[in-house]
Amino acid sequence: MFYCMIYFWMFLFFSFTFFLSSLFFINSGFSCFLEFGLLDLMGITIEGVFYFDWMSLMFMSFVLFISALIFNYSSEYMLGDKFLKRFILLMVMFVFSMMMLILNLNLISILLGWDGLGLVSYALVIYYQNVKSNSAGMLTALSNRIGDAAIILAISYMLHFGSMNFIFYQDFFLGGLNSVVWLIILAAMTKSAQIPFSSWLPAAMAAPTPVSSLVHSSTLVTAGVYFLIRVSSSFSLQMESSLLFVSLLTMFMAGIAANFEYDLKKIIALSTLSQLGLMMTILSLGESDLAFMHLLIHALFKALLFMCAGAIIHSLGGGQDIRGMGGLISFLPLTCACMNISNFALCGLPFMSGFYSKDLIAEVLSMGFVSGLVYFIFYFSIGLTASYSFRLSYYIFWSDMKFSSLISLSENNNSRMVKSMVGLVVFVVFMGAFYIWAVLGVPYFIFLPLSMKLMTVAFILLGGFTGYELSSLEFFYKNVMFKYFKFTLFSVFMWNLPILSTAGLNKYVLSAGKMLYLTMDRGWLEYYGSGGLHSIISKLMINLQNIFINNHLKLFFLLLVIYLGGVLIFLGLV
Repeated sequence: MFYCMIYFWMFLFFSFTFFLSSLFFINSGFSCFLEFGLLDLMGITIEGVFYFDWMSLMFMSFVLFISALIFNYSSEYMLGDKFLKRFILLMVMFVFSMMMLILNLNLISILLGWDGLGLVSYALVIYYQNVKSNSAGMLTALSNRIGDAAIILAISYMLHFGSMNFIFYQDFFLGGLNSVVWLIILAAMTKSAQIPFSSWLPAAMAAPTPVSSLVHSSTLVTAGVYFLIRVSSSFSLQMESSLLFVSLLTMFMAGIAANFEYDLKKIIALSTLSQLGLMMTILSLGESDLAFMHLLIHALFKALLFMCAGAIIHSLGGGQDIRGMGGLISFLPLTCACMNISNFALCGLPFMSGFYSKDLIAEVLSMGFVSGLVYFIFYFSIGLTASYSFRLSYYIFWSDMKFSSLISLSENNNSRMVKSMVGLVVFVVFMGAFYIWAVLGVPYFIFLPLSMKLMTVAFILLGGFTGYELSSLEFFYKNVMFKYFKFTLFSVFMWNLPILSTAGLNKYVLSAGKMLYLTMDRGWLEYYGSGGLHSIISKLMINLQNIFINNHLKLFFLLLVIYLGGVLIFLGLV
């Protein structure tokens, strides 16, 4: 607990310092590029690069602020844990890996932060040591290894330029040398869990809730989006089209899956996946500032949502199934109020912080009309967000109490956790408006007909009604869900992505590995390599030993004859 409070105050101090610095950088148009050489090898320079501009400082301040509150939250949530010190140090390593990623514009130093995130996230996902956590950790680590391999390939491509500072070569990328950007997009898709790499994000919910709150709101999953924002000026038309297609599908798939899921943490994880799809969508339309704005605001309300979910799970003794909850608004009013506020921000309810970014994104997409299909899927996904949020609220807050009447619930047991949540609520309400005024500077001019202007609100209301229908008891009495049971399973399993990307592939990869092991390692390579050589030498030695042991007298006379013959020949020659 002592360590938690040290890191809480330290991170809080640095968070406010970086936030004020970023505001100064915005107003003065100032940026700082710090470079120091590490190695000069055959014309290739490897440098450490730190780039301080308003974007990196703002993102760092948000990450540190959320981390500080989560350390305060963990001091009570993880109280009595046997390995609390290790948990705290892992979280600190995670935050520092994120700092490394945010500040660097050099592919090699970015790889350090990128790999650090993947490695520490694996250690945190397997923190509760059981079979499920191990499977989830391996899935997380191996999915992210694809992105690591893509960055290593990008580094090898960058050797042509003699420097790893990709920010200086964006004109080259536009001119046709775009392999590096394609590889960066692949890496970002794995880290931000876009289709077909989506299956690891819900699986990573095996980690403790404070980890989910930090990792799946402001750090690990947003690293890919942030990286793409940095290289977005190098995108070609084909890249933008591909990214738009993938991100829209991810957004749509996650929204449908969340409407049929019953695990509280998985619903919030699928909601994160949907919002990542939203960020990628607007980024692929060329609006990197809006994507960054939504990234920051989403980090706030999603961290709050996870913290509220953790408080509810903590109070109920570890149960995560929303069918076993209900009527919690009477027992945990403050927690439920915080969760409702974050749900409103998630849905984009007017004048909450989420509204300022989400509504602006929807209107910018409406202005730059791409196609009817994109328009429909985008707005339908916004409706699905409202739908699963309302369904979640109904099940947890307003439905009948479904847990044991002997359980005593009180917020007095979660006082420190509640303080962390209340500290975040203020920012969840006001940060959107503050960001619009303080950071964007020039307001966006949106010119749309009234019907398109009201489209967002209409779909939010429609989605809320759908969520009510999904959660109403009449729906389940009629067993409509079981009538379309295959579709329900298909949706919950995220369009069978976990099977296609993990369980389906594992069998073939492992059987191929076994076959190669038997035929090569223990087969031909063994025969022609060390094993075969060992057997030939041992047989030869055994035969020689048999000859020497059984025929020593004959050998003696034979060697004597040879020796004497040699001597006579030598004397004759002399």
